[in-house]
Amino acid sequence: MIKVRDHGPYKVTGSFILEDADGNRYDVEGRPIVLCRCGLSENKPFCDAAHREAEFSACERAPQ
Repeated sequence: MIKVRDHGPYKVTGSFILEDADGNRYDVEGRPIVLCRCGLSENKPFCDAAHREAEFSACERAPQ
């Protein structure tokens, strides 16, 4: 499951593979992760809560 959090990161849980644009895979098996959405994290692609200091604001909704 990918949960979009208002004003924050994407939370990913369940069974998945995380792979970057170069095909490198991250060892995240079996644990939930949060992915940066604001672009300010020093630990991309993972969230480091930089969105809080920057007062990142986003709560878009996709059409149903």
